[in-house]
Amino acid sequence: MAVQKSPVVIIVVLVLLLLGISQTFYTVDQTQKALLLQMGKPVGGTIGPGLHFKLPFIQNVTTFDHRILEYDADPAEIITRDKKTLVVDNYARWRIEDTLKFYRTARTEAGGVSRLDDIVYAEMRVAMGRYNLIDIVNFKRDEIMETVLVESREDLKSYGIKLEDVRIKRTDLPPENQQAIFARMSSERERKAKQYRSEGEEQAAIIRAEADKDRTIMLAEAERKSQVLRGEGDAQAAKIYGDAYKQGEEFYAFTRSLEAYRKSLGEKTSLVLTPESEFFRYLQ
Repeated sequence: MAVQKSPVVIIVVLVLLLLGISQTFYTVDQTQKALLLQMGKPVGGTIGPGLHFKLPFIQNVTTFDHRILEYDADPAEIITRDKKTLVVDNYARWRIEDTLKFYRTARTEAGGVSRLDDIVYAEMRVAMGRYNLIDIVNFKRDEIMETVLVESREDLKSYGIKLEDVRIKRTDLPPENQQAIFARMSSERERKAKQYRSEGEEQAAIIRAEADKDRTIMLAEAERKSQVLRGEGDAQAAKIYGDAYKQGEEFYAFTRSLEAYRKSLGEKTSLVLTPESEFFRYLQ
């Protein structure tokens, strides 16, 4: 007599079978590396991408991103060699190079970021502490970043981390120092403005003095030339009068007398002269 199986039993068996298969096989993505853990301890080495087998319920798998990761640090204060405080905002690019070593030292990506943050900040503080503020801002940034990269990369090897790059995004002054710096910059600009105005006024005074001197010289020269021309004109006129007088002395005396009559004998003019006066010689 055939035994008829219950549908419930079949479903339970299928579920157990599927669960066993899911606990036995696993896949690792191409962007990942994996470790096989047994009772929390790594078994074997790093596992690459593909389909893999493990013991069900006894072993489990933890995966790690094998791509280059970015870490954006929080702004932190660093003191320069000349005792100036800078707020530095930096970022780093890193990847997990030795998966097994990384798991044993950092466990998770968050743990790796924590160690990365501590080491990079420590090396950044040491490197920037060797330079003055003006050198960090203007001249030595690439040199500082190269030093931080080399030193931090060496320190992170023991954690299975390879540091690809470190860069400073921004450097600022602390908020409590900004107003003082701005006030000092404003006073410096005001001092420069006063200096420029003073130099401008000095130059303007020199230019005005030169212009006044040139004006005085030009006026004096013009006056001298006018006096010379006037004298030459008077001399020429005197010569002409003299020549005319020599050519017609009697006629010249007559015209001069008429001109004297016209100027002196106006309306209501009274003269007391003797009839024999020379003034009336041409009226007799």
